Parts: sequence; structure tokens; C-alpha cells
Amino acid sequence: QVQLAESGGGSVQSGGSLRLSCAATGFDHSSYSMGWFRQTPGKAREGVACISSGGTPSYADSVKGRFTISRDNIKDTLYLQMNSLKPDDTAVYYCATMRIRSCRVHMVSDFTYSGQGTQVTVSS
Repeated sequence: QVQLAESGGGSVQSGGSLRLSCAATGFDHSSYSMGWFRQTPGKAREGVACISSGGTPSYADSVKGRFTISRDNIKDTLYLQMNSLKPDDTAVYYCATMRIRSCRVHMVSDFTYSGQGTQVTVSS
């Protein structure tokens, strides 16, 4: 059974950094792409970053150069390092996964499995 559990959210000032983690268990990581999407009330989900089973990343233009996605298949953990945070980054961030080997960021919002989310709040 696929289980995803996010952690690491919080409140920071503009320009600050946070590192999100996602403990991901119950599936063969070598066959699954993973990613992060975010959502704010009244808005559609937005794919933030995606990483293929082989480690190739893909980013939304809005976070490129500021966010870094990575995965540790030995520790069964997905990460999102977020630097130079802006108030527009405020959202609930969700970890997601799907049984496909390659991915593009626009696919993440429709991944099969997702966690409960973690709140990120950036103040100006």
C-alpha cells in the first residue's frame, strides 16, 4: 500500500528557505516517478517539481532556479529544497507519486497517489 507523509513545512519570511521531506513507502521506487504539487484555497493544483525514477528533474517556471527536488531511494524519501521563498509560494504542498518512469512537471497534479500535505507560509 502506497503511503506518503510530508513534513518540514512552516512559516518563513520572504527570502528564507525550507526543506520539505516526504516519507514514501509501499512501492518499488525504481518504477515510480515522484513530485510535488501545491494548492491554495480557490485555486487549481499547481505542479511544482517532478523527478523521474532515474533522477531526472523537471520544474515549473515559477520555481526554477529556486527549488531543488531530489530523492533518496535507499531512505525511501523525497525532498524539496526551497530557497529564496516568496509570498506567492504560500500554499499547502503535497507529495505525489505514480507508476511511470519519466515525468514532466505538468503531470504531477494528476499523479495517482498523494499525501496529506504540509503548509508553507511565506510572509513579506
